[in-house]
Amino acid sequence: MAYNTALNIYETLHTYYGNLDWWPAKTPYEVMVGAVLTQNTAWSNVEKAIINFTDLSPQFVQDCDIAKLAEIIRPAGFFNQKAGYLKAVTAWFENYNFDVPTVQRESLEKLRPELLSVKGIGKETADSILLYAFGFPTFVVDAYTVRLCERYPLEISKSYDTVKAHFEDKLPRDADLYNNYHAMIVINAKEHCKKSKPLCGECPLADACKKQNI
Repeated sequence: MAYNTALNIYETLHTYYGNLDWWPAKTPYEVMVGAVLTQNTAWSNVEKAIINFTDLSPQFVQDCDIAKLAEIIRPAGFFNQKAGYLKAVTAWFENYNFDVPTVQRESLEKLRPELLSVKGIGKETADSILLYAFGFPTFVVDAYTVRLCERYPLEISKSYDTVKAHFEDKLPRDADLYNNYHAMIVINAKEHCKKSKPLCGECPLADACKKQNI
């Protein structure tokens, strides 16, 4: 079978994994915090930092002494920098009265540049916040997505904007689909399409994988 479109790959992964109901968080604001904390670290470290919060609310982060906040998030690494980033993104959220529906009434075209102007918020973090916290249809690109593009016949460059544009052009403009697609890419990369020693035997996409057929 030739997987020559992003939609073919989605359908195959969906048949294998179904709906994964991602991102793992109790509130939209927890998604925002997790999106910042996961920069340059494993998700297991983010979970350790999240547990340290006795009150994971924007009001708490806004009022918390930055040194204390850094200590809370220490397990996530780069804790001094990330404490500042959390303060900054929380200040952005305050512009909308910490209210999710108020954010959702704005356009994606307005919100994404706003987030990208916030200290410490790059493209992947901004898109993760917009997709997973607020439900906007913006495709998230990470190292797992780039790995998929390298190993399957998606002949596109590795740049964030190019990969994002490719998936958004080939797929329906649907936040739930983008959500589940990214989740499936991540879990498939962790379970099968590993960086150095891929486990191709049971991978749902193995028959079209360049790594498998070298």
